[in-house]
Amino acid sequence: MSVAASSRRAVHLLSAVALATSALVAQASTSGVVISQVYGGGGNNGATYTHDFIELFNAGTAPVSLNGWSVQYASASGTSWQKTALGNVTLQPGQYYLVQEAQGAGGSTPLPTPDVPTGPPGSQAVIALSGTAGKVALVSSNTALTTASATGPTIVDYVGFGSTASAFEGAGPTPNLTNATAAIRANAGCTDTNSNSADFTTGAATPRNTATALNVCSGNGGGNNGGGNNGSPVKIHGIQGTGHTSPLANADVITTGVVTQVINNGFYLQDPVGDNNPLTSEGIFVFTSTAPTVSVGQSVQVSGKVVEFNAGAAGNAETLAHTVTEITSPTITLLGSGPIINPTPITLPVASDAELERVEGMLVTINTQLTASQNYFQGRYGQVTLSANGRLEVPTNRFRPGASAQTMAQQNALSSLLLDDGTSVQNPDPTPYFAADHTLRAGDTVDAITGVIDYGLATASNTGIASYKIHPTQPVNFTRANERPATPDSVGGNVKVASANVLNFFTTFLDGTTATGQSGQGCTLGGAVSASNCRGANNLAEFKRQRAKIVEAIAGTDGDVVGLMEIQNKVPNANGSGVDADAAVQNLVTALNAKLGTGTYASVPAPAAGTGTDAIRVALIYKPAKLSLSGAALSDTHAINNRPTLAQTFAAPNGEKFSVVVNHLKSKGSCPSSSADPDADQGDLQGCWNDTRVQQATRLRSFVTTVQTASGSDDVLLIGDFNAYAQEDPIDELTRHGYVDQIGRFNNFGYSYVFDGAAGRLDHAITTPSLSTKVTRAIEWHINADEPSVIDYNTEFKQPACPACGPDYYSPTAYRSSDHDPVIVGLNLLKAVNGTPGRDTLTGTAGDDVVSGGEGSDTITTAAGRDVLVYTSLRDGLDTVTDFTPGSDRIDLSSLLASLGTSPTQAIPGGFVRFVDTSAGVQVQIDADGSAGPATPKPLAVLRGVTASQLLAARDLAL
Repeated sequence: MSVAASSRRAVHLLSAVALATSALVAQASTSGVVISQVYGGGGNNGATYTHDFIELFNAGTAPVSLNGWSVQYASASGTSWQKTALGNVTLQPGQYYLVQEAQGAGGSTPLPTPDVPTGPPGSQAVIALSGTAGKVALVSSNTALTTASATGPTIVDYVGFGSTASAFEGAGPTPNLTNATAAIRANAGCTDTNSNSADFTTGAATPRNTATALNVCSGNGGGNNGGGNNGSPVKIHGIQGTGHTSPLANADVITTGVVTQVINNGFYLQDPVGDNNPLTSEGIFVFTSTAPTVSVGQSVQVSGKVVEFNAGAAGNAETLAHTVTEITSPTITLLGSGPIINPTPITLPVASDAELERVEGMLVTINTQLTASQNYFQGRYGQVTLSANGRLEVPTNRFRPGASAQTMAQQNALSSLLLDDGTSVQNPDPTPYFAADHTLRAGDTVDAITGVIDYGLATASNTGIASYKIHPTQPVNFTRANERPATPDSVGGNVKVASANVLNFFTTFLDGTTATGQSGQGCTLGGAVSASNCRGANNLAEFKRQRAKIVEAIAGTDGDVVGLMEIQNKVPNANGSGVDADAAVQNLVTALNAKLGTGTYASVPAPAAGTGTDAIRVALIYKPAKLSLSGAALSDTHAINNRPTLAQTFAAPNGEKFSVVVNHLKSKGSCPSSSADPDADQGDLQGCWNDTRVQQATRLRSFVTTVQTASGSDDVLLIGDFNAYAQEDPIDELTRHGYVDQIGRFNNFGYSYVFDGAAGRLDHAITTPSLSTKVTRAIEWHINADEPSVIDYNTEFKQPACPACGPDYYSPTAYRSSDHDPVIVGLNLLKAVNGTPGRDTLTGTAGDDVVSGGEGSDTITTAAGRDVLVYTSLRDGLDTVTDFTPGSDRIDLSSLLASLGTSPTQAIPGGFVRFVDTSAGVQVQIDADGSAGPATPKPLAVLRGVTASQLLAARDLAL
C-alpha cells in the first residue's frame, strides 16, 4: 500500500503489554511505491541466497523520487528500528528497487546486483532481518521510527511479516517466512488491498532490481511485462524474467513460440528470436494435464495463466527456491510450421545454478562427457543422475567434515543433472537407457545430450533433494565404462572374511506368512509383534527370489567367515512356541549348502547375552572345514547399541586365532523431532544420529578390549555397516585410536553405497594394529551399489503384477542382491615353523605354515594345509621335503634371487632356477650366474615323489 505524506493507514498493533488491539484508519496514497518483497533468511542454513533483502516496487503510474527515503526494520515485538538510506534515484512505473541487507555464512547464490549494496563499515547500515517474523517500513525520511505501531506522516508503506509480528497492515500479518521463502506481494507487486495477510504470499525468494524488465501495473492490479496479463501478447522471456520466479506469476498471458518437446502432460515452447539477454529464458512449459495435440516444430499461440509449480512438498526449501514457471489451463492455437530451434550449448559444471535457471524450458545441448552417478529411480521414474568430471563422491567420504567437504558438496551440485525420460509416467515401459544386458551401471558414460531443461525431484520423497533435469529430444546412447565384475578381485591370504548387508532378509513376510508355511505371523520389534514390523519380502514368492540372489552373492565372495547385516531377529518357531534368533540365519545357511555342498557353511550360534529387540540383527556364518569356533560368541547389549554388536573368535587348523566383530550402527534416517537434539542434522554433511554413532564407536573400542581378553589374541577385525562414511566422526573415533581402515589403505576411492547420486563407503573393514600386518588386501565387490534397483527381487511396479508397468528384469544372479556392496578381506594366518643353523627335522601343523629350515640339510614334512617353504641363502640346503604337494604348497625364492641380483622374470628362462629329476625326487637347483655362466648349480631341496613335469613355476614358486 502506498500513502501520501498526510495520510494514515490501517495498521493493527498487537501489544503484549496493553493486551489490546488498535485499528488506525488510513486512506490510499498516490505515491505508488510499495514494499514488494521481504526476505530474512539470507545466508542461513538451507538458504539459496547469501544476503537478506528488501525489495521495493513502483506500482503507480508516475515516477517517484526515493531521495531522502529509507527502509527500516524492527523485530516482531520490538520498537527499536534500524534503517538503511536509499539512493538519489527516481523509480519509474513498474520498476523494482533492490536493497541488500546483511550477509550470512551460508547460501550459495549472491543477489542480483543490488541497487543499495552493503557498503564499507560505517558507510551504510546493514540490517540482519529475522528469517521468520518482523516488521519492515518504507519511510519518506531518514529519521528512525520510535513506535511499534509505525504510524505517522512519514510512513509510505508497512509490512508485518510472520504470525508473531506485533503490527501489520489490515487484517493480519503475512505468513511465517523460512530460510528459503520470502514474503512476496501478489501480482508481481501490483496487488495492494491495504492488508498484509491478503496482499502477500510466501514463496521462493526472487529478488528483482532496477535492471529487471518493467512491470507496469494495469488498472485491475495486474502486471504488464512485455505486454499485458489482461489478454495482450507477452514474450516468453517477459514471462520468465531474470529471477527464479516469474514477474507475471498468477497473471493471464498470451504468448507464441515453437514446440521443442512434447511429453505426456504438456509441451515445451520456445521463442525462436528471443531478446539476446542471457539472463532470461526463452523457453517455457505448457501444462495440459492430458496428452497434448501439438507436435514438435509447430508454431503455436498459447493463452493461459502463469504459475510457479513447486515439484516438492510445501515445506521443501529446495523445490520452493526453484519453482518451475509454467502456463496452465491453456488455450492453444496452431499457427503453422515454425523455424528450427537451435539448441543452446551449455557445459557442466556450471558456475551457479542460476546458469540453468536462465535456460529453464529451453532446448540445450551438453557436449561434456557425463557419467551415470545414480540409477536407483531409473525403473520407477525413468531418471538417471548424471555428473561431469566422473562420478560424484560423498564429500565426507573424501574429507573430514568442514570447509573442504562443504566445497565438494557445492561442486557436486553444480556438476550434476538429472536425465529424465521425457514423461511424468511412473514405471515406464520399457525402462529407458538400458543396455542389452538389462542394466545401466553407475559409472557408465554418455558423450552428448540434447533436450529441454526442467527442474524436479531426484528422489521418491517430496521432501527430498531436487535437481535441474533434462528431457532428451534425441536418443541417448551410453557407453559401458564400468563393467559388471563376474567375480571379486583376489585378496590373497589363506583366510577370507566377507561382510554382506542382506537387505532385510526376513523369513516372516509382510503378508503374515512364513518360509515354513505358517500364516498369521508377525515380526518382533521391541515388545510388539506384527506383520507390519517385517521389512523384507512381501510373500513367499518374493522371498525365494530374494534368497536366490543373496545365495549367489555370498557364494561369490567365497568367504571363510561372512558377517551379515539386516537379517531377521527372533523368528516365530514353527510349533508356535516362542522365537528363534537363529532361524533366518539357518534358513540362509541351508540354501547356501544346497548350492555349495552339505556342511559348507554353519552359523555361529546366537550369543548368550542376546541379540537385542530390534527387528533385525547382525550374524556370522563360517566354513567349519576351514576354521573352528574358539569360545562362545559375545554380544554388547549396552543401551547405546540398538542392534547389539556380535563377536566370535575363530581358530585356524595351525592354531592361529583372530576375532571378527560385526556391527550395524545407527542409520542416518528418521531424524529427531527437535533441532536442539544433539542427534539432529548439524549441517556438517554427516546426517542425523551422528552423536549416537560416535558413542557406539567409543563403546565398540571398549568391547574390543573385552573380546581380546576373552580370546587371548589381539587380532580383531571389525566389519559391517557403520552408517558413516570414511572420514566421518565414528570412523575417526576408531582410526585416531590406532585402528586401521583397510579399505582406505588399499583403495583411496572406496565405495559400497550410492545415495542421492554420490558414492561412498558405509561398509568398512577396520582392524587392530596387530592384525593389520596380516591383511593381504581389502576390497569391495561392486555387484549392488552400481546396479539399478528395478532388477531386484521385488515384484511390485513390474509386470505381470502391474500390467501397465515395465518388464520384470529379475534374474537369480548376484547383481542387485542388496543395496550395499560386499566387502572382502584377505588374511595371512600362517604358522611359522623355523629351523636352526644345523640339521633339523621339522614338521608343520595341520594348517597353513611358513617353513624356514635355515642352514643345514633339513628333513621337512609340511603336513596338511597350504604351506610355503622359504629359502633366503644358498647355504639353506640340501633339504629333503617328504610331502610337497604341487598346486598347494609353494617354494619362496624371492629373497634369495634378490640377493643374487636376479630378475624374477629371468629366473626360469635364464636358467637361474632349475628342476632336475633324480631317483630321490625332483631337485630344485639355483645357478648363481644362470645357464650362460660357468658356475655350478647349487641344489636347495629334493621334493620326494615329485617329478619336474609336475611343477609349474608360476604356480609353485614365489619369485
